[in-house]
Amino acid sequence: MKDFTRRGVIAGGVGLMALSNGALSTGARAQVPAPRSPLTLNIIDAAGNLALTQKAFESYRRANPKHVSRMVFTKAPAPEVPGKIKAQQEANRVDIDMVIVGTDALSAGLEMNLWTELFPAKASSLPDLQKILLEPAWRMQSLAKGKGVIVTYYPSGPLLEYMPAKVAKPPTTAQELLDWAKQNPNKFIYARPANSGPGRTFLMGLPYILGDSDPKDPVKGWDKTWAYLGELGKYIEYYPTGTGVVMKELGEGTRDMTVSTTGWDINPRVLGIVPKEAKVQTIKDFRWVVDAHYLVIPKGVSDERLAVLLDLSSHLLSKESQAFTYDEGYFYPGPAVAGVTLDMAPKESQDAIREFGRPEYEKLIADVPKELPLEAEQLVQAFRRWDEEISGRKTR
Repeated sequence: MKDFTRRGVIAGGVGLMALSNGALSTGARAQVPAPRSPLTLNIIDAAGNLALTQKAFESYRRANPKHVSRMVFTKAPAPEVPGKIKAQQEANRVDIDMVIVGTDALSAGLEMNLWTELFPAKASSLPDLQKILLEPAWRMQSLAKGKGVIVTYYPSGPLLEYMPAKVAKPPTTAQELLDWAKQNPNKFIYARPANSGPGRTFLMGLPYILGDSDPKDPVKGWDKTWAYLGELGKYIEYYPTGTGVVMKELGEGTRDMTVSTTGWDINPRVLGIVPKEAKVQTIKDFRWVVDAHYLVIPKGVSDERLAVLLDLSSHLLSKESQAFTYDEGYFYPGPAVAGVTLDMAPKESQDAIREFGRPEYEKLIADVPKELPLEAEQLVQAFRRWDEEISGRKTR
C-alpha cells in the first residue's frame, strides 16, 4: 500500500523523494544536443504530481544517460515555491530547473513573471498541443499563458461522497443537501477551499448548481452561493485545513458525507483510508470544474539545460508516459493527451481502477459539461470571501 501522505494530502515540510527503479523504455525521439556532461536536474513538485509522473521522469533519465545523470525531486507546498524562485532569480542563482504546479502556483508565478516563455518562443521543441490534448485539457492549457505545459488533467468534481449505511437516501439537489445537513448536524463536512481540491471544486461548482448570475464572478455574481454556504455552515462543526483530515473522518465514521472529486473518491478507497463501500452522488445541474497540473521552467535556467528540459517535457506528453498517470485513481483519469486508455496503463493501475473505480464515471465524464476553474484573481477573491464570511472560527 502506498503512503497516503505522498499525495500531498497531509501537511508536511519539504523533503527529498527517492526515485523509482521501474520504467518503461522510450521510443525514438528527435535528437537533442548532449550537454557537456550529464546534468543533475532539480525538480520541485508543488502539486502532489509525482504519484502520477515519477516513473515517466525516470524512464527519460534511463533512456538518456548522456543528457541526465540524476534527478532530484523536492516536494514543497505551493504557496512557498514562487517566493523561493523569485529570491533565486534576484540573486542570479537559479538552481531549480523545473516545477510541477497546479493552477495555484502556476497563477502566482505568472503574476510574478517567474516562468520561461515556451509558446511561441519554444514551440518547435514541443509537440503541437492542440493536436494531441483532450479538448478540456487544451482549454486548461490556455491558463498557462504560454509559460507552461499541461501534463495531467482530470474532470475533478464536485461530487458528494457518503457512507451508504449512514445515508439511506443521498441528496440529489442542493436543497436536499441542505435539508439533510439540518437533519443530521455535524455529519456533513468539507475542507477549507484554499487548501483543498474538493473544497475548491465545491466552491466553484455551486454557482452553476444554484443558477447564480455569473459563475465566473465571486464578488458580484455569487449571491445565491454565498447565502447557501452561510446557511449550510450552521450545520458543519468545523472546516479542516486539508482534505486528508476529511477523508480520515469519513473513513472512521465521524462524518457521514462530504464533497469529493473522482480522484478523491477512488484513491483513498484504494489506500484503505475510506471503506470500499463508500458511494458517490451527483447534484442536479452540476458541471465538472476541471483541474490540471503543469510543467513550468523558471527564468534563469541555462540554454543547455532548457534544451534538455523541453525534450523531457515532450517525453512526458508521449502516450507511453501519459499511461502512468492513471496511477491508483489519484487524479482520475489522469492523462491530458487524447487516446491514452486504461489498458495502456501498468497492471497495478488497471487492477486498482477496475476494483475501486466506478462504471458511471465514463458516462458522466462524456456527457456532463466541463467548466474551467476561476482565473487567479477571481479565485483569490473567492478564497478571501469564504475565509471572511463562511469559516468564522470554525477552521482548524
